[in-house]
Amino acid sequence: MSLSPLLSAPFEIQFHVIAVCVAAILSPVQFFMQKGTRRHRMSGLFWIAAMLLAALSSFFIHTIRFIGPFSPIHLLSVLTLVSVPMAWWSAKRGDIVTHRRIMQSLVVFAIIGAGAFTLFPGRIMNAVVFGP
Repeated sequence: MSLSPLLSAPFEIQFHVIAVCVAAILSPVQFFMQKGTRRHRMSGLFWIAAMLLAALSSFFIHTIRFIGPFSPIHLLSVLTLVSVPMAWWSAKRGDIVTHRRIMQSLVVFAIIGAGAFTLFPGRIMNAVVFGP
């Protein structure tokens, strides 16, 4: 494992990875933390900020081009930009079932699923984790 491929990557990729890492670290904290507490809400706001920044920053990454400068993974960014506010609003309304379902889906698809794609050969995170 070496961080040098990431450290030599463009700024937008480094920024994106940092935002995703913050969300990925906060995800299990949120899942296991007592729900409804001030700590859960504050940590959740940091998670929301990290996810929104990760989704927004993805639109500046064009290493895989499928439709113009975008790839199918950018659809997940659009879905994230819609789902994160929906999850927040669900919690605010007291609809905890919807909030939980959206949050779990975001972690599975936007963090774990998208993260798995970054480990494909030829991708920067593949070089970070498995070496050149």
